[in-house]
Amino acid sequence: MGSEKKRSSVSRIKTGSFERRLSLTRAGLFAGTRMAGHYATNWFGNRESRQQRRSDMLSRQARYLVEELGQLKGSVVKIGQIMALYGEHFLPEEVTEALHTLEDRTTSLEWATIERTLKAELGEQRLSELEVDPEPIGAASLGQVHRARRREDGEELVLKIQYPGVADAVDSDLNSVAQVLKMARVVSWGPAFDEWLEEVRAMMHREVDYRLEARTTESFRQKLLDDPRFIVPRVIEEYSSDHVIASTYESGHPVGSDPVQSLSLERRSALGKGALELFLSELFIWNEIQTDPNFGNYRIRLAEETGDRDCIVLLDFGAVQRYSDAFLGPVRDMIRASYEQDLDAVIEGGIKLNFMQADWPRPVLERFGGVCMRVLEPLSGEAMEKPDYAVNERGEYRWKQSDLPNRVAREATRSAINRYFRIPPKEFVFLNRKLVGVYTFIAVLAAEFDGEPVLRHYLYGESEGTTG
Repeated sequence: MGSEKKRSSVSRIKTGSFERRLSLTRAGLFAGTRMAGHYATNWFGNRESRQQRRSDMLSRQARYLVEELGQLKGSVVKIGQIMALYGEHFLPEEVTEALHTLEDRTTSLEWATIERTLKAELGEQRLSELEVDPEPIGAASLGQVHRARRREDGEELVLKIQYPGVADAVDSDLNSVAQVLKMARVVSWGPAFDEWLEEVRAMMHREVDYRLEARTTESFRQKLLDDPRFIVPRVIEEYSSDHVIASTYESGHPVGSDPVQSLSLERRSALGKGALELFLSELFIWNEIQTDPNFGNYRIRLAEETGDRDCIVLLDFGAVQRYSDAFLGPVRDMIRASYEQDLDAVIEGGIKLNFMQADWPRPVLERFGGVCMRVLEPLSGEAMEKPDYAVNERGEYRWKQSDLPNRVAREATRSAINRYFRIPPKEFVFLNRKLVGVYTFIAVLAAEFDGEPVLRHYLYGESEGTTG
């Protein structure tokens, strides 16, 4: 039972509310003082030079704050990571770029601390039934993962172990991070930010609720039980607790690894189509969406290893969100309207979802609607014109070469949309991030396939598609 490369480790994570608040407050005050000094002196020079100095100052502020957040680890780091992923509408670009570096911090807790946690959670008798590898195979902000083997029958398991105290620190940590951002003058306070902050709070509480994650994992396993393209680990209840999830060990390769990238185009395209169908099943059928686009949540098991076909291994269901039909209904209507090239219906859906306004000038609404429709380019068939480089000689969509996300962003930036665009509903922020994640996953596979038959299956119940 081998383990991956050794990681740096620490003996404990600061979880006491006083010492964490003290560290964060000190960081916020220092950063705020520096920013105030910058504002006091940044009166000279032309507009461009002032803007550049402000951008440079924000970058320095953000790097300093991220370094302080990283020292505290635990839920503070996870909060920073979530803000990096979903905060583009609320935080300056310099801040989100710096926060993304938190994703690279993989310091783990020492085995002695993890072993004490396992004994407290499972009991010494139950733990003695397992042979646990002291070296983690994965370390994240809220916990780490260890391989194990059940002595009785040799079954291989993984134990996802939550760091001590992080669940209790979520609320105080989130409040402190928000206060630090305000003190450092890198965020504008307001109702939209407050609402988004509460959504981050709800997400964090879901992330640390391991009982909920275990139930969600089993729910997805049952949904996909008869679909041979997907593998979901089976939760093993007798070795699980409030802060430990035990599940079967499911091997696989990262999507960007050489074994996956060297697969034939046909095999890579089949995997990409499977990822798209999974997302559409979440959106159109289950109302439950795994909103974390982190590629660490996916592995690829090759046909040579299964004796049958290539499979996508789905890991980590802590970020699954359940959406109501009241929200997803208009989203589905917008997708259908985009596919049918019904611009008026797309605009109506955008207004209903509250990120367009009926009193905007008609040209702005039409341009915004056009941008929304362009997002559906890979699934549009011949109804939408595509760049020549985005289609192969068989008329199939080239997901990697199309560069769709950048083209959509440029189209939105060049238009008058920016002056009118308002912060979208919090649900849409997370859903949009998942869509980008799915498109990126397929692009990394360099898949080439026509997504229209897949979408038509979900829109109209036609034969293409087997998921769900």
